[in-house]
Amino acid sequence: MQESNEYTRVLQYLYGKSLILHDTADFNPVLYFYFIDSLAHLDYTISVMAYNFQSIRNEMSRQYLRWRIDEEEKGERAYFGEFINWLREEHPEKFDTLPVIWALVYDDQSPAEYRSFRLIIDPDSNQAPPPAFFITAIDEFYEPEFLKSLYNGASLATLFDEFSGTRKR
Repeated sequence: MQESNEYTRVLQYLYGKSLILHDTADFNPVLYFYFIDSLAHLDYTISVMAYNFQSIRNEMSRQYLRWRIDEEEKGERAYFGEFINWLREEHPEKFDTLPVIWALVYDDQSPAEYRSFRLIIDPDSNQAPPPAFFITAIDEFYEPEFLKSLYNGASLATLFDEFSGTRKR
């Protein structure tokens, strides 16, 4: 491990978060998948800056994220990117309340992406996002209103069901 730096504090902040007050079994399964997926990508991105790239911790994360790539294409999960863009067009007020990671990575108009499992905000920049960006991104995923919207029958879950119903393969 590299000497403790500002990114290790961000990881500690992430690991201090909890879903203990939520029944994740009642979350919309696709939204929950992408919730965990985004946190895993955040974890990996921050860990690469906090720990040696070849640490076993980062290698385990790479293996896990590699498995998730195949999982993204199963069932209704494959519609998630389209869903985010549909929200931008059809429900901009809801799109504006999404966590910034979802809005950046899945919006076709944004250059942000996951590249080698790392979150890349600006592909033309060599600068790492500052720790404050990650703190904000983490907090957005744990906003009470956002978490409530993930439950089956709640606002975001209902919109996803509406959208995916039009996309059945």
